[in-house]
Amino acid sequence: MELAGATVLLTGASSGIGEQLAPQLAAAGAAVGIVARRADRLEAVLAACQAHTPDSAMWSADLSDVDVAVQIADEARERFGHIDVLVNNAAIGKRKLVQTLTADDIDTTMRTNFTSPIRMAMALIPHMVERGDGLIVNVSSMGGRLGIAHEAAYCASKFAMSGWSESARIDLHGTGVNVKLVLPGPIATEIWELQPGELPGLYDGPFVSAADCAADIVRAIEDPDGFEYYTPELVPGGWAQRDLVVGKTQNCDQFLTGMAAMTASPE
Repeated sequence: MELAGATVLLTGASSGIGEQLAPQLAAAGAAVGIVARRADRLEAVLAACQAHTPDSAMWSADLSDVDVAVQIADEARERFGHIDVLVNNAAIGKRKLVQTLTADDIDTTMRTNFTSPIRMAMALIPHMVERGDGLIVNVSSMGGRLGIAHEAAYCASKFAMSGWSESARIDLHGTGVNVKLVLPGPIATEIWELQPGELPGLYDGPFVSAADCAADIVRAIEDPDGFEYYTPELVPGGWAQRDLVVGKTQNCDQFLTGMAAMTASPE
């Protein structure tokens, strides 16, 4: 995908990875449509984008509302004429013991992290297929390839995104429309901040900057061939994220037993 002259719709753009990614896409020549809840922060990101591509635009919305998410996809396509790239980056965390999760915890996490982004993709894919060109980039997580203690709702949503991405890549083969899956690891974003009623993250660093992660996503978009991208490939300290996922797959029982032993049940 050539970013110069392209139109990109990016969710979760008011902080973290999205906040860093939007200006990088604009600097590469893309008109960027940015989406997030916090309008004041989104306006600052939009200004950074418009310094490079004045046609960039913003939509302030809560993507836990699926109908609103689909409406934004349709509005962005009409606003720009077409969307070349959809980057589904918006997500929320949810750190609770599985026995304390509520139905609302599950529903809100799934709507925000899976249903809304995939419905946005589904709204745009027919138009991409008609044009014979387009790219869906789903930003999942290492939690979309392996289970993380106290994060059942989050991992469920990210596993779902990973599974959809694999199947969609197969189904769209030969149409000119591509699907890519990005799997961030320990990135310094707000998702690590302790939320009321939730548990702290088990991992406490070192972290990779959101700017570095965003640069990896730009490279993934521009890469003509790949599907699955771990960012970073090597976590500070030297271990490869892909190796961890492969090891878990080769001996899932050992992985789960080790994870359980490593995490004492909190009060």
